[in-house]
Amino acid sequence: GGRDELAKGNGILDYGSLMFIALERATTAREAIQVIADVVAEYGYASTGESLSIADPDEAWILEIIGKGKDNPGAVWVARRVPDGYISAHANQARIRQFPLDDPANSLYSPDVISFAREKGYFEGPDASFSFADAYAPLTFGGLRFCEARVWCMFHRTAPSLNISHEWAAGNVEAEPLPLWIKPDRKLSVRDVMGLMRDHFEGTPLDMTTDAGAGPYGLPYRWRPLTWKVDEVEYFNERAVSTQQTGFSFVSQSRSWLPDPLGGVLWFGVDDTASTVYFPVYCSVREVPAAFAQGNGSLTEFTWDSGFWVFNWVANYTYLRYSEMIQDVRAVQQELEGRYLTDQAEIEAAALALHERSPRLAVDYLTDYSVRLGDELHRRWRSLGEQLLVKYLDGNTKTPTGEVTHPGYPEDWYRRVAAEQGGRLQVKPLPGEEPEGH
Repeated sequence: GGRDELAKGNGILDYGSLMFIALERATTAREAIQVIADVVAEYGYASTGESLSIADPDEAWILEIIGKGKDNPGAVWVARRVPDGYISAHANQARIRQFPLDDPANSLYSPDVISFAREKGYFEGPDASFSFADAYAPLTFGGLRFCEARVWCMFHRTAPSLNISHEWAAGNVEAEPLPLWIKPDRKLSVRDVMGLMRDHFEGTPLDMTTDAGAGPYGLPYRWRPLTWKVDEVEYFNERAVSTQQTGFSFVSQSRSWLPDPLGGVLWFGVDDTASTVYFPVYCSVREVPAAFAQGNGSLTEFTWDSGFWVFNWVANYTYLRYSEMIQDVRAVQQELEGRYLTDQAEIEAAALALHERSPRLAVDYLTDYSVRLGDELHRRWRSLGEQLLVKYLDGNTKTPTGEVTHPGYPEDWYRRVAAEQGGRLQVKPLPGEEPEGH
């Protein structure tokens, strides 16, 4: 986002290209920041404002960047290193406010990041009080409710002891802004981070599973558009971390104490984060599972050969009776991810032994492992979808022994329907007729 007049200047590099180029040319997060700074200075920036997470085995940074408008192809940017032992989050909204001006070990920025803001009239005051986010991406209701709310929920989950209020996320600009980073109550595991990716505000004041929009089965999704009107009054749907329109997501794990071919893992999944399965793809692999390969399938044609389509098929069927069917999905999801995480130490011990003999043997071993898991996952998820179709056919539920049951709707949904349509739907026995069930 950010200021409209700065969006999409006459440069040639969008933010996706910046990420590709940085990955190709840099060996550390700090180098990646410098690569991005150099290429936008030479070739210009062609996107709206963006926040990028950039990490290596030793450091994690947040880089925020925005263009200078059509008359200037360059960009202004700032980057901050996340302190060791802390966590940060960003969600489509600039989050870096004040930053150290004389601490290059932890804070980097474009030379004109402040002077350009002064020139455009975005900022007045001493340099030390300059806020990148306030100058270049002034907050809007959407910026708080649709973006900062997701950050708040992550902080709320990981550091309940801090009692961070949700008022800022709920759109109250008078509330205290969220910090850029926090120290979690305990160290987070890979599985913990996977869980954060699956959040729908459950159990918070923004819970998406309890209002009328969730339907009878507590569906924590709302179909687009994000905002809508009734009698000229505008309303909105919550925007949680986990959404139905996710294409792919990953949890990146980097370990400095292991050789690079083993130390970097992308726990990768396609489609909705709540119902996907993250499987390990090592950074050294020479090929990827066919079902998850770039170019396998398209958005306009279904194919069983595509992991994206198989996971979408299962997820979209699950949306029909979410509170019931997601339990079946989670059982298989937890079984698979649990096995992958449990096996990780043994797999990497074997790879390390091979690496000591020949790095190429280790890479071959990890490639075979990641490809095999992806192929197995693709088959297992299609099988799960078939099982769900049989079990929940036509609104019924089959027991493990094959008995067909008719569970109906949840009690609170019947009460809601009765309160709204009771007069029309109430059973009224005719004169002389015995009441149903007499």
